[in-house]
Amino acid sequence: MRKLGRQTLNDQAYAEIRKGLISGSFRPGQLLAIRALADSYGISTTPMREALQRLVAEKLLAQQSNRTIIVPVLTSDEFVQLYRIRCALEGLAAEQAAGAFGPPHLKALRGILRNIETAIKTNDRRSYQLLNHKFHFFIYERSGAPLLIDMIHELWLRMGPLINALVEDDEYLSHANDQHWRILTALAEGDVAGTKQRLVDDITVAADALMPRLESFLLSVKIPRGRGRPPAVRRRPGRAGAKGAALPEIEPPRG
Repeated sequence: MRKLGRQTLNDQAYAEIRKGLISGSFRPGQLLAIRALADSYGISTTPMREALQRLVAEKLLAQQSNRTIIVPVLTSDEFVQLYRIRCALEGLAAEQAAGAFGPPHLKALRGILRNIETAIKTNDRRSYQLLNHKFHFFIYERSGAPLLIDMIHELWLRMGPLINALVEDDEYLSHANDQHWRILTALAEGDVAGTKQRLVDDITVAADALMPRLESFLLSVKIPRGRGRPPAVRRRPGRAGAKGAALPEIEPPRG
């Protein structure tokens, strides 16, 4: 981790941890030791403690009864809620951005996708995570809707720690760029509705791959899956995830 300068250490530590949450540097349930984090960033414990408390107040981190701070573990119903909100907001951002793509923007996106292909071929999972984020937000930033982009950032902060599990899935990773190329094709064709749908498809494919891993993780750590029963999901015949389990089908929002 890079060392932080003296100016506004609280804000810098806060920003760096947020970046780590989005990029998947932290795992669900991970204990965040103040002293260890402060040492890794080259600062004292006071600004690090203040930064972590800000993130707890935003519900991006969780404080346990013994006052230790951990990365939250999403329950299955929280995961489905986030999935549906992502489809709505990110689909809207893609729809609004579609008309703002000219040849220079398309060329830049192709370059990002080629770099993603290289990351997949070389099994560079860390680079894949960073480039995947870059690809998505390159599109969203052309929506001309800064408030919408801020909301999407908040969703990625909550989903980021789960991304580790996704890129560890070799079957998913080998096809992880397929939907991205389809998004690019829709943008190049000026297909606004198609761009939105391909973006939602991309989120859905990732959600299908993540759900069985999340359920398995929740069972292994004995964390309640949510208030009441988890959301009902239909099983898709003929598809299998890790360990041969059928993947759940999660319907994207309609309308």
